Amino acid sequence: MTATTHSACDHSVDPQPPRLPIDADLSFAADMFKALADPDRLRLLARLADGETCVTELAALEDQKVTTVSARLKLLLGARLVSRRREAKHMYYRLTDDHVLQIVVTALEHSAEDTSSR
Repeated sequence: MTATTHSACDHSVDPQPPRLPIDADLSFAADMFKALADPDRLRLLARLADGETCVTELAALEDQKVTTVSARLKLLLGARLVSRRREAKHMYYRLTDDHVLQIVVTALEHSAEDTSSR
C-alpha cells in the first residue's frame, strides 16, 4: 500500500466558494438538528406536517401524557421548528414554515431509501 498525497481540488467550474454562515447561525442550526435527533420529537413534527393540531390531540395520538408531549413541543418551539397559538384552554401547534416541512419530509424520505443496492 502506498501513501497518497492530497492536492488541491480543481474548482474551475465554480471559482467562488459558497459563503459560510456566521458562527451564531451555524450554532443555531446545530441546535435545530439536536432537536430533530429524537424519534419522538420527529414523530410529532411528522404529525404536524398534516396541519395545526391541539396538544391534547397530539398526546392522545401519541398515547402519552399531555405534559410529556408539551415538554417535547417546548423544545421544538425553542428550536423554532414549531409555533403555537392559544385558543381558550387549548394550545395549538404547527410547523413554523415550509422550510421545516421540507426538512422533515426530506429526512424521512432519505431514511426510507433502500440502501441495499449501494
